[in-house]
Amino acid sequence: MTTDTQSPEARMWGQPGTAYDGISFGLADTIAHTVQALWPRAGARILDIGTGTGWAARLAAWRGARVTGIDIAPGMIAAAKSLSEGITPRPHFQEAAAEALPFEDASFDGVISTYGIIFSAAPQKAIAELARVTRPGGRLALATWADAPEGYIAGFFGLLGEWSDAPPPPASPFDWGRPDWLQQAFGGTFRIEARAQETTLYAPDVETVWHEYVTGFGPVAATHAALPDARKPAFRAAFEAFHRAYETELGLAIPRPALVIRGVRT
Repeated sequence: MTTDTQSPEARMWGQPGTAYDGISFGLADTIAHTVQALWPRAGARILDIGTGTGWAARLAAWRGARVTGIDIAPGMIAAAKSLSEGITPRPHFQEAAAEALPFEDASFDGVISTYGIIFSAAPQKAIAELARVTRPGGRLALATWADAPEGYIAGFFGLLGEWSDAPPPPASPFDWGRPDWLQQAFGGTFRIEARAQETTLYAPDVETVWHEYVTGFGPVAATHAALPDARKPAFRAAFEAFHRAYETELGLAIPRPALVIRGVRT
């Protein structure tokens, strides 16, 4: 008999499998810009932290880089491997946590994370590990959600919090969207700059957005699955009502404030 040793977080994030690639599709503009911020060269050793289904890893490999993608969720690793077949050079994917990277010091020429490392439960440990495995002069590129209390992302996670019994995260992912916090957190290890970015999700209607998220985004799927059957329609109705605020005559246009951060290892 096989024993499931996954943490609840790993199980939640990994459950959608390849369907999570639809979420990455909706973030493709900023993922591409973050890979540009890294500008991986042919043969460069690149680490993608919180790789998900490997979207950023594949873009970096397309540039000729030798990419390793890590994620805490076996379901994401399996999906990334499946979706990366045929890529040359093919990225390598393995299960690992940002706070305990299984690599030697200065192993990588560059490190990237697109909305992945921001969910670390121990940000300072994750940053220390990130710095440890990056060679001096190596590059850093991150995409993070901006700290915008009135913005879509804060409202989105606030909605999930209203319907979920899951405890709040031990560290706020929105800290990574504050330039002052970033400068302090990375001080002494990286010279960094942060630039505001608006990543826009276009969709034909709210029903499409619901389907993408309930099948592809672990927190929404887990929240929906945990509800009694009698409450599930009300959760969907609340989700769709929240998104109707972004309707236009031709469909939804959802602006999501973000940061693209790039840096150089000191």
